[in-house]
Amino acid sequence: MATPYTQVLPPPRHQHFPKRNPTSKTVNNDRYFQNHPLILLIEKCHSIKQLKQIHAQMLRIGLFFDPFSASKLIEASALSHFSSLNYAHQVFDQIPQPNLFSWNALIRAYSSSPDPMQSILMFVNMICDGCEFPSKFTYPFVFKASAKMKAFRFGRGLHGMVVKGKRVGFDVFVCNSLIHFYADCGCLDSAYLFFESMQTRDVVSWNTMILGFVEGGCVDEALKMFDRMGEENVRPNDVTMMAVSSACGKKMDLEFGRWVHAFIERNGIKESLILDNAILDMYVKCGSTEDAERLFDKMGEKDVFSWTTMLVGYARAGNFVAARSVLNTMPSQDIAAWNALISAYEQSGKPKEALAVFNELQLHKKAEPDEVTLVCALSACAQLGAIDLGRWIHVYMKKLGIKLNCHLTTALIDMYSKCGDVEKALAIFDSVYIRDVFVWSAMVAGLAMHGRGEEAISLFLKMQEHKVKPNSVTLINVLCACSHSGLVEEGRAIFNQMVNAYGIIPGVKHYACLVDILGRAGELEEAEELINNMPVTPGSTVWGALLGACRLHGNLELAEQACNRLLELEPENHGAYVTLSNIYAKSGKWDEVSMLRKHMRECGLKKEPGCSSIEVNSVVHEFLVGDTTHPQSQKIYAKLDEIATRLKHVGYVSNKSQILQLVEEEDMQEQALNLHSEKLAMAFGLISVAPSQPIHIIKNLRVCGDCHAVAKLLSKIYDREILLRDRYRFHHFKEGNCSCKDYW
Repeated sequence: MATPYTQVLPPPRHQHFPKRNPTSKTVNNDRYFQNHPLILLIEKCHSIKQLKQIHAQMLRIGLFFDPFSASKLIEASALSHFSSLNYAHQVFDQIPQPNLFSWNALIRAYSSSPDPMQSILMFVNMICDGCEFPSKFTYPFVFKASAKMKAFRFGRGLHGMVVKGKRVGFDVFVCNSLIHFYADCGCLDSAYLFFESMQTRDVVSWNTMILGFVEGGCVDEALKMFDRMGEENVRPNDVTMMAVSSACGKKMDLEFGRWVHAFIERNGIKESLILDNAILDMYVKCGSTEDAERLFDKMGEKDVFSWTTMLVGYARAGNFVAARSVLNTMPSQDIAAWNALISAYEQSGKPKEALAVFNELQLHKKAEPDEVTLVCALSACAQLGAIDLGRWIHVYMKKLGIKLNCHLTTALIDMYSKCGDVEKALAIFDSVYIRDVFVWSAMVAGLAMHGRGEEAISLFLKMQEHKVKPNSVTLINVLCACSHSGLVEEGRAIFNQMVNAYGIIPGVKHYACLVDILGRAGELEEAEELINNMPVTPGSTVWGALLGACRLHGNLELAEQACNRLLELEPENHGAYVTLSNIYAKSGKWDEVSMLRKHMRECGLKKEPGCSSIEVNSVVHEFLVGDTTHPQSQKIYAKLDEIATRLKHVGYVSNKSQILQLVEEEDMQEQALNLHSEKLAMAFGLISVAPSQPIHIIKNLRVCGDCHAVAKLLSKIYDREILLRDRYRFHHFKEGNCSCKDYW
């Protein structure tokens, strides 16, 4: 009986694989063996183990040394569903003289791998060997690898090779890959010029250019290209419409997005899950959960992306009940879906809910937290001041061996800074080798909020010594540092150097910072002059900074002007009314206070309630003004009585100008002040936090002057360290003093 493994060539002399020798001759260089049983079996393999068995047989009978036969083995090992690039490369290295097909197979496989540089190296080796010249099947994948590596200069060199190889240079497949390369490297002008120079364009050419514009943020140009397709009678396909839908989403143009959806249905463009997902994503980004719902319910096929997009849509609309329902209903809950809900809560100012979902994820182990999960959770801890949980996440990362990249480093620095432990934030900053502009900016912001202005400026200068270019946010952070520390001259100098030294044109927020710097220092005339001469229209932050400065220095006339301008921009800004009320109250103008409060009631405006939180044994406790809902309320109020007695013994008198309404009875005035949320939190901290530990309090509004004075006294009377973070900065109270030096 004839065996399929008939020996056709003499076996190799050595048992081990021979090293590849480019100058050696192969036995055959055509497709003579393409119908050999072993070659046909390669196409039927389902695992790398089966392929290795065939490889062994090919070696035994000498078939491996036929270039065509070896190339089929390399193709299967590099490009099949069970591929092993490492094995494919080992096989390749044993071929005496690989043909172009073998080179192309490895170049193609590496271009899609996590290490695209190997694709480029394979190409360079092929050119250096000089045995094979690149074909139209070579260049597209080298361009793909170059795009992934952002190897612009190398890709430009490739472009030159394509131009010299005229026959290859006219191939549409090669040209399309060149457009993609330039677009992916951010050179949209070069991509567009090459597109225009093409003699022949297919729908892929148009799609590549449109996608390039969309991903490069040039959505108007992308939509113009789509219009041109119609003018030139090029029929769009599902990929075109996916790109156009994405452009509508980025532009948040719901009306045109609906037209695109109708165009797809009207022109019978092939429906696919990818296209449906693109339209769904467009509706969500345009804020239309109704349209998204209708499409989602009609979709015959849904994947994790579809469900997660719908979840994000509900969450962005503030419908967290529906978002949670989607998560519970999903056939498969991957980490992206959990991240979407955690992130939505965190970005909507609901850090407690975000951390509750994070804890649920940990408890049920339905998915493995990734970098996005941890960044969102740390951000929620930062908002809430939950340092115990933040520390736990940090330890958790270390246990899992998660290496700190710039995103995680920034999140950790931000969390520790906002939770009061700026020294730990500095330790993390000093421990990492790679620091991008966001890491530096986060550390500058951390020092700024803790009133360490000179250190913040020093770090800002050190950043430039390390050749890290500051961005717009960095400048805002360093200007805030100057503001909190009264560094007026330094603030002026940095602001004036923004364009020449840093190449950043001051925006509204930068002007607001300088107005704040000048205003806090009492330079109100200069601040007003700066606003009047601004090259951009003053925004609410600018007038808010001026109004806050007027409150500090009691300038009633300028305060009324600033408040009026602020309310023109934001008619429902209750904070503006409250600040002006404070100024009136400080001046004893109680009629004006009453008038303002009456106006607020008539307009349906309510003062944002003061809320203070404190973390004890990893549990966050919240207090509102006059709160009696806490389980230990009796003990808290007993402690408040004790505090009041001890304060009187040291001669403390309440600052009644902090009361926003006219309260005639003396006792009622003091009681109103004593019930402020930060005082309740301090009382709870004194009975709950160990004497050796600082009391950490987070206040959602600016701490009032009376509470600030009380906190200073309590730190001395009880010999306790109190860290209080309000809306703008940290106050470290110790031994009767505050880190802000009463400059706040």
